[in-house]
Amino acid sequence: MKKLVKWITVMFFSIFVLSACGNNNEQPTTVTTTQTENTTSSQETQTSSLEQTTKENTPSDAQTAYPLTITDSMGYEITFEKEPEKVVSLGPNITEMVFALDSQEKLVGRTEYCDYPEEVSSIESVGTLTQPDVEKIISLNPDVVIASIHFSEEAKRQLEDIGIKVVILFEEHKMDGVYTMIETLGAIVNQNDKAAETIADMKERIAAVQERVKEKEAPSVYYVVGFGEYGDFTAGGDTFIHELITLANGNNIAKDISGWNFSLEKLVELDPEIIIVGTGIKDSFMTAENYKDLSAVKNGKVYEIDNNLLDRQGVRNAQGVEILADIFHPAE
Repeated sequence: MKKLVKWITVMFFSIFVLSACGNNNEQPTTVTTTQTENTTSSQETQTSSLEQTTKENTPSDAQTAYPLTITDSMGYEITFEKEPEKVVSLGPNITEMVFALDSQEKLVGRTEYCDYPEEVSSIESVGTLTQPDVEKIISLNPDVVIASIHFSEEAKRQLEDIGIKVVILFEEHKMDGVYTMIETLGAIVNQNDKAAETIADMKERIAAVQERVKEKEAPSVYYVVGFGEYGDFTAGGDTFIHELITLANGNNIAKDISGWNFSLEKLVELDPEIIIVGTGIKDSFMTAENYKDLSAVKNGKVYEIDNNLLDRQGVRNAQGVEILADIFHPAE
């Protein structure tokens, strides 16, 4: 049991801490293009403004106008003289976005943690999230490496020093930022229509959830990130997962904390109606000494979810919100 709990805590907490340690002053991802005076309206300057997304990307066959200059999530400006043909993804969520934008034929490298969709297994691995094999990446001769917050500044510098473009896309707090990531990636790989379609579908699905649950009372909810002898960790009010819980009309008992650290005493005191855990750890949580007397455990209100639907900021977040809403507000 101790080994299992340790593994759960280390695996979950390491992922969340890495995701949470981004620059709090990050710049919104923006997209601009350099064009001639006669460029058509479908190739006009692109921005990350969500209000403009549909208007700019709706026209059929909206092609990216190169040269394209984007400002990534870290505030770096990157210019693409032409459409990239080879892409290395250094984030599972980035890989999922590439597939969602029908650009998987461009993908020549991915991390060991990129496991969705299944077809990704045929793409060469370049190592882990935090320690990718830079020499391996270079050998693939990519036009661009697209990373998340886990990417080190040293690796970024090594790649840029030999002329490989690096784009960092991440979102720590809101769904709006995910839409911007998809829009930006769509512009980079020249899939603006598909990006707009993907964003519209996500918004429609989440709006349908909100309409369905808006009159219902929000249950108190606790999301398990880590637990056991190494401490209790959950999604605080300034995290992306809190946003998803809220969109599904759940009342996150950790909404008043920042980050991921929580206390067992507070968990027992607030005694949530519903507890959400990742796939495969429900039994371990429910039988652990510290949690077996919680109301959610006694009442059979501990639910497993594929945590990748919530932890990975990307196209499957809408599905995650739908599943959370079904848990919080089951059909009568």
